[in-house]
Formats: sequence, structure tokens, C-alpha cells
Amino acid sequence: MPKKALEPITESMYYVLLCLHEKSMSGSEIAECVRSLTSDRVRLGPGTLYSILSTFQDEKIIEKMEPEGRRIPYRMTNKGEQLFQEEVHRLQKCLLDAERIHAVAESSEPDSVNADQNKLTPAFAGQ
Repeated sequence: MPKKALEPITESMYYVLLCLHEKSMSGSEIAECVRSLTSDRVRLGPGTLYSILSTFQDEKIIEKMEPEGRRIPYRMTNKGEQLFQEEVHRLQKCLLDAERIHAVAESSEPDSVNADQNKLTPAFAGQ
């Protein structure tokens, strides 16, 4: 079975959806929103951004609105909202898994683990 274009969505795709979740935005507004939300950790160049927007349009995740001068706003569709909510739920489960495994690791820390720094130290350290 061929892989679907949106399974799983990328981090960049997620942030585009996150920005469009609350309101419609133009491409440049989306890029700025992503940059701001991630404190510059994720930057979308025009090629990446417009590739994502094109894929989302093809998949009916977003739609173009009427141009406002040179500004072309995009908005999320109901299908896009569903995809966004599914991704948020998936990410929440990932975080719960990480928290669960972290709690298990903390509860079974051997003497050779430095809990203050969360780093393994050699068992022979200090000998």
C-alpha cells in the first residue's frame, strides 16, 4: 500500500496547521507565526512553505481565500481541523509515553546514575 502524503505530518506541516488553527493567514504571516512560535527553531523558507501549502490544498486540508490586494490568505478546512486535532492527540500520547518511561527510569536508577544531571556515569567512577 503506498504511503499517504500526510502520514505522518512533518514538524513544519504541524506548525503551519497550528498557525492556521485560529485564523486565516497569508504565506508570509504563516512563516512569521512559525518562526515566532518556535523562537526561530523552525524557519520555513518559501520553497518549503509553498510546497506544504500546495500539498494541503491538494488534500483539501486548507483552501485559498479571496486575495486582499497582493495578500492571499489561507484557511483551514474541516478536514484540516480534523487532521490537526488527530496530530495534537498523537503528540500528546508521545509526550505521555516519554513521561512514563522517564518516571520508570527515575524509579529504577542504579547507583551509577547521577540523578541531578540525568547523565549516566561509569560504574567505576571515583574508584
